[in-house]
Amino acid sequence: MRIVKLLFMIISGVAMITAAFLLWRRDLDRAFAVAAFGLVAWFLNYRMQMKEVAARADVERVIQAENHEEDKDQDTV
Repeated sequence: MRIVKLLFMIISGVAMITAAFLLWRRDLDRAFAVAAFGLVAWFLNYRMQMKEVAARADVERVIQAENHEEDKDQDTV
């Protein structure tokens, strides 16, 4: 998963540099298309990161709930 995120970041960076070069050469249509592609790659990378953060938060919430239930059980004994 980490390799895929790195790949998306590399693609995004290369696309933005290419778009800047095309913009400098006044090839606006291609610059826009390449920049849009780079933004999509960046967005996919960001989305993958947020999914991992959400998954970690869910696991922590479950662990905290289990610990809370264990504490309740010990209090009633």
